[in-house]
Amino acid sequence: MKDVLPSRSSSAPDAPPLACRRVEGPDELVTHHDIRRAVFVVEQGLFAIDDRDGHDDDPATVHVLGFVRGVPAGTVRLHPIDGPLWKGDRLAVLPEFRRSGIGGPLVRHAVAAAARCGGTRMNAQVQAVNVRFFLALGWAAVGEPADHLGVPHQQMTIALG
Repeated sequence: MKDVLPSRSSSAPDAPPLACRRVEGPDELVTHHDIRRAVFVVEQGLFAIDDRDGHDDDPATVHVLGFVRGVPAGTVRLHPIDGPLWKGDRLAVLPEFRRSGIGGPLVRHAVAAAARCGGTRMNAQVQAVNVRFFLALGWAAVGEPADHLGVPHQQMTIALG
């Protein structure tokens, strides 16, 4: 696997502590996928080789990187499902950045991006251990938790805009 993180010395000294933005260019897309692979394949074992699917190649899909002091630390992906309904998924933060606070900005960025694209609602399947985090960000649980990829997940939703 390609190195996910540049050396700490490569981060810009004037970089904001936390920042999120849409992936820019093929190198950043590789970094985005590397972070997802590190979390969902290597760490959690949810996928055997790769977590990519057809949404990754869809031009309507938005791939986002989160940075901690200029260093790529996390990802989220969002895409339209049906008209103004969007789905947020593949939220991944590298273990060494999980206490940095980048998770909230990644989720808020995805919500705002879907709203800017004309979305009115976003859904997500959230690992059960992360439900309280999403509730604190204004999301609501829908139904009961269910197994997804061998891990309990909760369907969640949020109104956009």
